[in-house]
Amino acid sequence: MEIKIDETIKPCRLDKYLSDVNPDLTRSFIQKNIKDGCVTVNGAIAKASIKVQTGDCIIYDIPEPEELDVIPQDIPLDILYEDSDVLIVNKPKGMVVHPAPGHPDGTLVNAVMYHCKDSLSGINGVIRPGIVHRIDQDTTGSLIVCKNDKSHIDIAEQIKVHSVNRIYRGIVIGNVTDDEGTIEGAIGRDPKDRKKMCINEKNGKPAITHYKVLKRFHGYTYMEFKLETGRTHQIRVHMSSIGHPLLGDEVYGPKNKRPKFHLQGQTLHAMTIGFIHPTTKEYVEFQAPLPEYFTHLLDVLETF
Repeated sequence: MEIKIDETIKPCRLDKYLSDVNPDLTRSFIQKNIKDGCVTVNGAIAKASIKVQTGDCIIYDIPEPEELDVIPQDIPLDILYEDSDVLIVNKPKGMVVHPAPGHPDGTLVNAVMYHCKDSLSGINGVIRPGIVHRIDQDTTGSLIVCKNDKSHIDIAEQIKVHSVNRIYRGIVIGNVTDDEGTIEGAIGRDPKDRKKMCINEKNGKPAITHYKVLKRFHGYTYMEFKLETGRTHQIRVHMSSIGHPLLGDEVYGPKNKRPKFHLQGQTLHAMTIGFIHPTTKEYVEFQAPLPEYFTHLLDVLETF
């Protein structure tokens, strides 16, 4: 890839800059590539510590990814439902959905490979067998895993046309005024920080989130969200855009504030998932109960 640094970028280390514009790559992976001579700046092989600035031309020859050897791991799964076509799991906080640089194991894929043996769809390849959609590492809740290609194709099409019923619960900062409402705003990469998403009407994809207030506390609001679309970080971006970021969100929430509740990431839970079963053709729906940390937090907020 070739990058011409524009005037919006302040001088910074090469490895940091490349990490910002390649959010799917870890900084250690980028540093190794630089050390191996895969990066030139203005025609010269560069070091990770050099400062890059406006006008510099970077050429980054990203090596072909090595195919990860995904090993089944005996990791306990909270199974909400299972048949020969699908597996519905309640993903815990902190678990990454599939292996990636920096997260080679301990993922949901490692766990379902052990549980399902050879019964997983292969459409998404060796790294993401059975994975038809995903939720963030620190978001908990219901997730569909497909056990064969037929069910994967069927459910992927339902997701594409936005017919899968996805309802989340979350706690946001501040008191939301309206009891219910809808947020519309296209979501795309933040041009100033490639690790983040943002409202981007020019280059983003249409996104619609419906919300309802469940309970108001002093300074916080317990809410339900229904997704009409399913963009990356959709609820987190939309709520932040109206001034009510999710409690605990370290990316889209307030900066430089001491956390009050010792949370691990955003307080967001994928409670309900419903879809047309690929074999029976009947609508099925599953509920993932709120995790213990979430219910405890609701009790704490009652005392505020």
